[in-house]
Amino acid sequence: MSKPTPSQSEEALKLQEARDEFVAQWGTMGSAWGVNRTMAQIHALLMITTRPLSTDDIMEDLRISRGNAHMNLRELVGWGLVRSVIRKGERKEFFEAEKDVWKMFCIIIRERKRREIQPAIAVLKGCIERVNALKSDEAEAFSTQTKALCKFMETADSVLSRVARSEESTVLPWALNYLAR
Repeated sequence: MSKPTPSQSEEALKLQEARDEFVAQWGTMGSAWGVNRTMAQIHALLMITTRPLSTDDIMEDLRISRGNAHMNLRELVGWGLVRSVIRKGERKEFFEAEKDVWKMFCIIIRERKRREIQPAIAVLKGCIERVNALKSDEAEAFSTQTKALCKFMETADSVLSRVARSEESTVLPWALNYLAR
């Protein structure tokens, strides 16, 4: 095997720095969205890697424990963002991420709806129901505000449902691209 040339070494270093920055930023962004940082970093690493990685590969690259890697990989598989890959003759389990950005976006929307929006709607409806018979000005103001919030959340839920179902469609991605111009 030949020794890498200085330009190959420089290229590999620049690529590694860019990859590390991307993984770190995706982890930060995930934290802001309510996903734990390590889960987001594992997702980022698998998203930008050209081959499936084992748990050991992920642990080494991100410098995390086996338990942390295993728990977050299971969560990512549960979301549908990552899938397990079996390699013939290997005992290890390998993982790869969904690479299609639109499908990934739709998966995340479905999970966020299920974990956040739908429970919020249920709480709002419960609050509305509990104060429905109350007649004080404060109760009526509370009822009016929570009904408006609930209606907004239901509209958002409906729109997000349509977006999430559109992963097979080319119309909605095209429309979003058109609107972004």
